[in-house]
Amino acid sequence: MSYLGNLRVFVRVVELGNLSAAGRDQRVSPAVASNRIKELEKHLGVRLFNRTTRKLTPTEHGHIFYAGSLKILEAVEEAEAAVGELLENPRGSIRVTAPLGFGRRMIASGIPEFHDLYPDVEVRLRLSDHDIDIMSEGVDVAFKLGILENSNLRMRGIMNCERIICAAPQYLEKHGTPTSPDELIKDKHSCLLLRYPGSREFYWTLQTPEGMRKYDVFGPYDSDDGDVLTQWALQGRGIINKPLFEVKEYLKSGQLVQILHDTPPMPIQLAAVYPHKRFVDPKVRLIIDFMAERCQRLISNMLKD
Repeated sequence: MSYLGNLRVFVRVVELGNLSAAGRDQRVSPAVASNRIKELEKHLGVRLFNRTTRKLTPTEHGHIFYAGSLKILEAVEEAEAAVGELLENPRGSIRVTAPLGFGRRMIASGIPEFHDLYPDVEVRLRLSDHDIDIMSEGVDVAFKLGILENSNLRMRGIMNCERIICAAPQYLEKHGTPTSPDELIKDKHSCLLLRYPGSREFYWTLQTPEGMRKYDVFGPYDSDDGDVLTQWALQGRGIINKPLFEVKEYLKSGQLVQILHDTPPMPIQLAAVYPHKRFVDPKVRLIIDFMAERCQRLISNMLKD
């Protein structure tokens, strides 16, 4: 087993606090991950973790060794990146995240094409509508629909995406068509919300004649998957707030109808977010450039009449 491989497993055990999770992250079994930690402890002659039935926490020696291991692995990554850039042949793995629905349509479908261009780059893609902690999860780049708030991260804006409020005709026939945002609350309309631990989607921010205003909408349905909300809306179960490109085909077919034209939601920004140090890696620059051009092209095509 390589020493660098052992260091990578050790670092992820520290960050995730669990052998099984670290093993999955490094694509090895828990038994292999455990053996790699034991090898390090035998080599160093110290215990690196305090072990309980549920969690591993670093000892004082473990904390010191973790800081040094990070420097070693970062130096190796930068050296490999520099060689790859010099040879115009980037190599190694890159961790990418994106929201579920958007990621399936825009990012996942482009990974094979990216791999054809750069066959020595291994892309590990994770799709989730949850708010992933990029730093603790070891993510190289996240494609997000939202606003950057973490000052430890850098952002490259790709494009602003128009959002609309819409519902199925059968819902509007049964419950009435709201003509102002206040009616969403007054008439107790079923608003379909994206919710998960840490989610901020408990309100809609709409553009009114008086300026931006938050509306505390509610309804009997919510989900942590944005595509599920769209399917519920298509079934006539409620009103959704969605990027236009995600629902344009349903508007065109008449399955959904736009409402509240004069008070639309705030646009949402599509951006690539990444840790500061990652942009020295040409793999990160390449996949951001590739996906930015691809997303702009696909979304523009979706919005054409």
